[in-house]
Amino acid sequence: MPPIQDHPLRYKLANELHARPFPSLTAPCRAIYLALKQPSEAASRDRGQDLVHLMALLDRYGAAHPQPGATHYSGQIGQHTLKWEQHTEFVTYTVFLPGLGDKPFDPTDFDVFPSDWLEEAPGVRVTSAMLRIMQRPEDGVVDTALTDWFVPESLAVSTVLDDDAVVAGDFRIDPSGHQRFAVFVREHVGERRAGRIAQRLCEIETYKAMSMLGFTRVHQVGPRLGEIDSELTGLMDLMVTQNGQEETILRALLRVSTELESLSARMSFRMGATGAYEAIVNQRVEVLREERYQGRQIFAEFMMRRYDPAMRTVKSAQIRLDSMVQRATRAADLLRTQVEVGRSAQNQQLLHSMNQRAELQLRLQETVEGLSVVAISYYAVSLVGYLLYPLAGTVGLSKGMMTALIVLPVVAVVWWLIRRIKHKVEQGGLDL
Repeated sequence: MPPIQDHPLRYKLANELHARPFPSLTAPCRAIYLALKQPSEAASRDRGQDLVHLMALLDRYGAAHPQPGATHYSGQIGQHTLKWEQHTEFVTYTVFLPGLGDKPFDPTDFDVFPSDWLEEAPGVRVTSAMLRIMQRPEDGVVDTALTDWFVPESLAVSTVLDDDAVVAGDFRIDPSGHQRFAVFVREHVGERRAGRIAQRLCEIETYKAMSMLGFTRVHQVGPRLGEIDSELTGLMDLMVTQNGQEETILRALLRVSTELESLSARMSFRMGATGAYEAIVNQRVEVLREERYQGRQIFAEFMMRRYDPAMRTVKSAQIRLDSMVQRATRAADLLRTQVEVGRSAQNQQLLHSMNQRAELQLRLQETVEGLSVVAISYYAVSLVGYLLYPLAGTVGLSKGMMTALIVLPVVAVVWWLIRRIKHKVEQGGLDL
């Protein structure tokens, strides 16, 4: 029996599910995280520049290059491990460093990224973070560390994955320009589980920052949306008392509709991406399986209080924009219908007036036709009379009697000829 033929993409699709494995971390260790994005049109950027920038960093450490067209990479850079991933709008760099260092969340850890290399980055920083992964000490020691490392009013902390670890972060930017996250794991927690926890925290922070771009976009266009809404309401009020201004109102409505459609087109990608990023944030928080740690605020609660209102604002703005587009379209369609009905009435009046003029012209033409018969007959009688006068004496008739006898035949012939010519013209041509 011959073997079954594989689909050309079978192995590629299967391998894609395993293409970005979680890192393996042995506590204690540290991680530094950096996410870069082009300021605008990031989704359509030249992704080759991302690879060039990555290879420039690898060359600094003499590390091997990724495959051409790669979207992820893991390898050693000196004594550290680098994990690089390319996404639709951004790229991420995560470097794992052994040990905890002399100072918690030491900004010098970021020196693994050379300053000139950072200056040449094909994009700007979306977020950066420092993670501190260590063995879980006594709760009192954890409390002291949380108080020293984080802002208490913003701190979110919880036990995760069935109490295997405690994670904490305040989602604030520290004086060195980075976010801070702490992970306290129990001794029995494996390397891959610790890596998954660290990866989840980095993803929560990254997708939170990316989704907040939609929130800032809404704030930028919000005042203009308010102006357009007021203008649209005013135009709809004018439709009730238009007083013959339909054409002017319609042009204004079409201008408003065009601007709304343009805004909708420019914002559609950002709004869609915001919804997708929000879903990822909520999913990543959910899979942590949080439980409250000593009555403190957990990550899900922080998101509910601080993050969810921003996302609801984005959704509300999207609904408002869609509603305004529909209102403007309906109003323009209604007014366009009114204008067309008015024009139809005007056309009916115009056609009625043209019919009246045509009827009047027909009557005038018939009158002129009668006068033409008379005039032509007058000259024709004169010509025929001159032709027959020499015969009048022969037949014993006077000139007057001869003229009287030829009037009716001449008039009849002239009338018949004119009718025949008219009939030929109406049929589309005159056979000369």
